[in-house]
Amino acid sequence: MSWDPYAALGVSKSASADEIRRAYRRLAKELHPDVRPNDKNAEERFKRATAAFNLLSDPVLRGRYDRGEVDADGNERPRFRTRAGPRGAGPRADESAFDLGDIFSDLFGSGGGGARGFTRMRGRDLRYALEVDFIDAANGAKRRIQLEEGRAIDVTIPPGVESGRILRLKSQGGPGVNGGPPGDALVELTVRPHPYFRRDGKDIRLDLPISLAEAVNGARVQAPTVTGPVEMRVPPNANSGMLLRLKGKGVGGEGDQIVRLVVMLPEGGDAELSDFVKNWRQRDWRPPRPWG
Repeated sequence: MSWDPYAALGVSKSASADEIRRAYRRLAKELHPDVRPNDKNAEERFKRATAAFNLLSDPVLRGRYDRGEVDADGNERPRFRTRAGPRGAGPRADESAFDLGDIFSDLFGSGGGGARGFTRMRGRDLRYALEVDFIDAANGAKRRIQLEEGRAIDVTIPPGVESGRILRLKSQGGPGVNGGPPGDALVELTVRPHPYFRRDGKDIRLDLPISLAEAVNGARVQAPTVTGPVEMRVPPNANSGMLLRLKGKGVGGEGDQIVRLVVMLPEGGDAELSDFVKNWRQRDWRPPRPWG
């Protein structure tokens, strides 16, 4: 459920950085678990206020939230479009960002409650998007993406992934608060369509154009697959729509590639072929049609 970080701190959307800092100091002094032990409601309000302060004290992240690019937890909002390469969300280092440790030291002293387990909070998860080629999605691959602050990491794309799959990179998200564990990076994959291949479960389908001579006499032709071209046999008297199967040439080597033959006549026509058909003894033969 969505929540409002400004409301959590009790400040307006036009609040200055100092006003945000003062509001958080007041709430931390009032709600900190060392001040109100065993008060679950106060503890939850304190956690929410801390999360709101983390968001609004970072000028870059606050700007992205105000523009609707991230939600109150710093996660990327869906944009209903994809693009190449990863996009990052969540906090970024900024010289003007506040230090929670300084605030807790002010409130409780350098050895006070600010360093205790009550204030240890897991970092936020950061969301990224990555477009993957159809062949890489079918076979699996490794891709390097840029995380926040210029960090780079190699991502293993398992064979057979589909659009919408989210890869979780443990401990690659936002930093924890007061020694808490870091969050994770969540990478959502989008598989680009391929000009020739179509996925059908574990199988891959391909329309293969063949010439009239290849269809009538049969031939050995090359067919593309996700692991490279292979030679296959077209039987004599092949018709458009005939399906041929290449075993083990599907997704991740588990499925097959189903090849549908498409007989192509010469573009623009051919006078010699036309004359042949006119004088062909079986020119009046008609293929059986299911509708009669």
